[in-house]
Amino acid sequence: MEPKESPKYSHEIFNLYDEYAHGAISRRGFADRAAKCALGISGAALLESLCPNYALAQQVAKDDLRIKSGYVNYPSPKGSGTMHAYLSHPAKPAGKLPGVIVGHEAGGLNPYVEDVARRLALLDFIALAPDALTPLGGYPGDQEKGLEMQKYMDRNTMTEDFGAGGIYLKADPGCSGKVGMVGFCFGGGVAVQLTIQMPGGLASAVSYYGREPETADVPKIKVPLQLHYAEVDNASNPGRAAFEAALQASHVEYTSYFYTGTHHSFHNDSTPRYDDAAAKLAWQRTVDFLNKTLR
Repeated sequence: MEPKESPKYSHEIFNLYDEYAHGAISRRGFADRAAKCALGISGAALLESLCPNYALAQQVAKDDLRIKSGYVNYPSPKGSGTMHAYLSHPAKPAGKLPGVIVGHEAGGLNPYVEDVARRLALLDFIALAPDALTPLGGYPGDQEKGLEMQKYMDRNTMTEDFGAGGIYLKADPGCSGKVGMVGFCFGGGVAVQLTIQMPGGLASAVSYYGREPETADVPKIKVPLQLHYAEVDNASNPGRAAFEAALQASHVEYTSYFYTGTHHSFHNDSTPRYDDAAAKLAWQRTVDFLNKTLR
């Protein structure tokens, strides 16, 4: 199936949805405010049209014979104890391969993120996509329920849980020992924070519209970063300038990309915010960066 084309909604509508998706406003709050911006369409109908349709995000079939994919559990002794994750790797690897942790958006390990893991496996990486909601029973199969569940999780603990995934990958007999991370939204913030909280755990990190770390912690980053930002993004853009200034002051190796005309989550092909040209360009840059820093 082809990804959705973005409806002709105003930037204000997309920003309201981002506020809802990040827990800043309730479903009712979104409906009330959005209805005033879109005459003739109810707030509830708007929300329904903006929510993910994960059937659209499958670029690589779950049973693709070129890869092997499935669920695993791994230990996270400094975090939640035991974590649930989706693991994907080439069916016939040619030697040891680098590992990549895939960090999901807020709301848990959804099918879009699992598909990203499979895309990486096709490119000769071992990809592990942890579910931050494991301690609460895991991704519930519903974005709204997942967002509500994640409010009860501790961010430092979740970062430890993703870091433990890196340890698990490094111990994989097929792994070369080099591990990076690609994260989206919440997962993008985790990718950067992990380079600070667990030094030496990652060889590089890629953040798509993720939250920036505390400025005082930026000098602790010792690995290359790649950052992707949307033009219309009230969730991630406010802290971008200060973050990049801190990176420059600390001489951190990083590259930042800004995609004109895009919205937060433009890489997620299960939502109307998806931008095909920007997503493909950002993904190629991501793959090139991972190949450069992990091989």
